[in-house]
Amino acid sequence: MSSAAASRRLVSGLHHLLSLSSRSSSAAVVTHPPSPFHQFLRGFTASSDVLLQQPQEIVLPTRVIESKPGAMSPSSKRTGLIAVKCGMTGLWDKWGARVPITVLWVDDNIVSQVKTIEKEGIFALQIGCGQKKAKHLTKPEVGHFRAQGVPLKRKLREFPVTEDALLPLGTSLGVRHFVPGQYVDVTGITMGKGFQGGMKRHGFKGGPASHGASLSHRSIGSTGQRDAPGKVFKGKKMPGRMGGKQRTVKNVWIYKIDPVRNLIWVKGQVPGAEGNFVFIKDAVYRKHEISLLPFPTYFPGDGEDDRLEPLVADLGEVDPFMLGD
Repeated sequence: MSSAAASRRLVSGLHHLLSLSSRSSSAAVVTHPPSPFHQFLRGFTASSDVLLQQPQEIVLPTRVIESKPGAMSPSSKRTGLIAVKCGMTGLWDKWGARVPITVLWVDDNIVSQVKTIEKEGIFALQIGCGQKKAKHLTKPEVGHFRAQGVPLKRKLREFPVTEDALLPLGTSLGVRHFVPGQYVDVTGITMGKGFQGGMKRHGFKGGPASHGASLSHRSIGSTGQRDAPGKVFKGKKMPGRMGGKQRTVKNVWIYKIDPVRNLIWVKGQVPGAEGNFVFIKDAVYRKHEISLLPFPTYFPGDGEDDRLEPLVADLGEVDPFMLGD
């Protein structure tokens, strides 16, 4: 018997006792005040009836999220973007210095879901990237996109944000979300190298090429001691699977952005092979001037020309090669 059924049976029994007591008191000529036991029973049955009532649903007010620029505070946290790694190249800046460049393509990013503290318990934005046909998605994925009323996307990623950085559902995000000269953190899956030895995986020196080495030129050598402790300690660097893990490169400098083609040129390397997805967000350690960042994202003006030239980071007015003279 469940607890709810037991409580109902107890309450019905108490009601029966009260009805018998009321009948006996009505049959008598002289009326007596209720005893403390009867008062306790009446209070208990009243509280039990209240507990057995169905709880009422609390209707929370609907949050209205507007698509308009705002003021960014030092504690604000913007959303990130999903990009496709196109490859690496080299460029020369206006001073003649060669800059190693990785090209990232921001492919049709939109807000596919808005999570709030009232419903999901957090403030976050789910960003969708690319396009995909319904036959290449599972039924739960198709149902998720149709429930949100957004196009089918190839890649999804959730970015935690602050309350003032929320964006309406379906908002389009482009490369103007970032500015040239800004530092970002780029996350991706490193290139898989398969099972590799200690020299390639951990940079071991290896054995000598001659004079005593016999079929052990690339071996890792000793892995422990003798009877004490008589084991190999956990975490020992040994041959194993290399690559294929999520890694984040921090403080990546944005050299140039192309709003027309939705391309971002960043300095240095980022994890992943060509064609892999990477996730870009504002740098945690080297923060940009908040007054120069579009918040919560970039909203194009009415009279702004869509055919914009690529925007290059400010390299200053002093030639760095002439500082030594």
